[in-house]
Parts: sequence; structure tokens; C-alpha cells
Amino acid sequence: MAAYAVCVRDGQLLLARSPGLDGSPEWVLPGGGVEHGEDPADAVVRELAEETGYDVEVSALLGVHSSHRLFPRRGLRRPVDHHGLRLVYEARVTGGELRFEANGSTDMAAWHDLDAVPGLPRARMVAVGLRLWRERPATGRVFVPADDNG
Repeated sequence: MAAYAVCVRDGQLLLARSPGLDGSPEWVLPGGGVEHGEDPADAVVRELAEETGYDVEVSALLGVHSSHRLFPRRGLRRPVDHHGLRLVYEARVTGGELRFEANGSTDMAAWHDLDAVPGLPRARMVAVGLRLWRERPATGRVFVPADDNG
């Protein structure tokens, strides 16, 4: 389980940069894994501080993204069966200063104009998060096709 945040300020979205599946850098929503026994809302606050340097306040639960994939593994007869559960929150910066994470899963954080986000190399969760933020569906779910540009 993981928790991510959509932080929008003055028409810009806060993103972190991380290596993608192929190793090339891509922009991601700040956030990450929930530790055992940790409340997901506390996890997203902790992860944002680690990845961006900002203190944030969670203002809303936007939704839940669930994914199920089979990953082939060399040398294994059966693929790895992975079920990802991601909670997406809206958060507001309340303090701190933008800085880059040292020795973590990300190497940079930056604000990006909302209009420019579709042109960035980014993880699919960015499109999911933005759709949840824009549409605020009562079910907390949106369908984002694999080729959606956010």
C-alpha cells in the first residue's frame, strides 16, 4: 500500500523525479509506501517531507487506485502476481523549503505548470492523481487508459 499527494499551488503541480521501470527518469506524484502500522495520511505527510522538503497538511482523500499486474521473472516458472493499492490525497504546503531528497527513491522535486504536465516523462499515477483532483468522483475511482496524457 502506498499514499500519494496532489499538491497544486498557483496553477502548478508539485512532482518528484524517480527512475522509471526502464531506468530513465520520470516525474511522479510525491509519496510512497505506508509503513506497517502507519496511518496512510501520516505516511503521505512523511513522504512529502522526505522527497520535497515541504511540510504539508492533508486536505482531502481524493480516491483509491488499484492495479493488478503479472510481472515475468527470469528463472521463475510463474510470474510475480502484484496487487498495488494507492491512496491519493490532496495536500497543501504549510511550510518548509523545496529541496531534493538525498539517498532516497527520488533525486529531484519541482513545481510544473499544469498545462505542461502532459508533455513530461511521467508515471501513469500522475494522470490518475490529476483526474481524481479535477473530477473528484463520488466513488473515488477514475479510469485512466494506459495512453492517457493526463
